[in-house]
Amino acid sequence: MPTTSTLSPSEKSLSLARAAAQTAIELQGQDVTILDMREQTTWFDFFVIATGTSRRQLHAMSEEIDHKLEDDLGDQRLGIEGYRESRWIVLDYGTVVIHLLDEEKRQYYS
Repeated sequence: MPTTSTLSPSEKSLSLARAAAQTAIELQGQDVTILDMREQTTWFDFFVIATGTSRRQLHAMSEEIDHKLEDDLGDQRLGIEGYRESRWIVLDYGTVVIHLLDEEKRQYYS
């Protein structure tokens, strides 16, 4: 598999989104979805959305996604919101934005 540095920007974004989604799945995230936003906005390429069943699980998904995207794939997180409250964690990687929600928030914002 090529490193993300040899991919086109669009391919790199998709690779990061897939890695984030796969990591969430491996940690038993539910309803994991990748939304292609390239035709709707120029701000980012993909949303990754996953549901967690507990604060601990949301933290674990957030931390493992960070590890995968930063350490393994060499990308840089630009921001994080909601980690302390752990009902809706947003990880911003520029071209990929990851939303990790508890069941209540996911259902509310379905």
